[in-house]
Amino acid sequence: MSTWKTITLQDSTSPLMEQLTFFHDHSMMILIIITVLVSQMLIGMIYNQFAHRYLIEGQLIEMIWTILPAITLIFIALPSLRLLYIMDEMNNPSISIKTIGHQWYWSYEYSDYKNLSFDSYMIPTNELNSYNFRLLEVDNRMIIPFLTHIRLIVTSADVIHSWTIPSLGMEIDGTPGRLNQITFSANRTGILYGQCSEICGANHSFMPIMIESISPSYFLKWISISTK
Repeated sequence: MSTWKTITLQDSTSPLMEQLTFFHDHSMMILIIITVLVSQMLIGMIYNQFAHRYLIEGQLIEMIWTILPAITLIFIALPSLRLLYIMDEMNNPSISIKTIGHQWYWSYEYSDYKNLSFDSYMIPTNELNSYNFRLLEVDNRMIIPFLTHIRLIVTSADVIHSWTIPSLGMEIDGTPGRLNQITFSANRTGILYGQCSEICGANHSFMPIMIESISPSYFLKWISISTK
């Protein structure tokens, strides 16, 4: 999760977020190079008392500053297109989980396992333990097995919500009367935090998302206990 000293992106928990981080670093490297070169040229032109006769009006320089940006855009577009294909939906997910947004809490339904369902409310500040995180802890976590293809179906019961987990690279809107779906896979165990990222009313900041990624064997034990 993000802390007070985090100045970059959160540590990735999924292959998708890893690729998004790589693309971010790749794009930032190109942008920094362009910024340094353009700044150097501008400073040189401002403080230089001489002017090149072909710098302002010349076919060669115009051709150069037309071709170079086109090549730069190609270097950015090719990894971006590759990432779009990676983000495509999986054909055969192992588990389907339905998430319903309410004002102001989340509901989860595991329809593959005897229609297991529960609500997830934020724990009030006065009920938190010393090791809990304020405005991020919930009473019922969403449990998922790691290294498993999961399909998430998101909708809403009232207004538009947005189910977001930054470390998974996921953000999907929950729209009333419509089912949106996304697939993901967590590559490690741990607890993941997120929040609704669509302004949905007075208590928009008080409907956090908490995921616990565990091993598949412990997930099956949790399912067997929860469905009794």
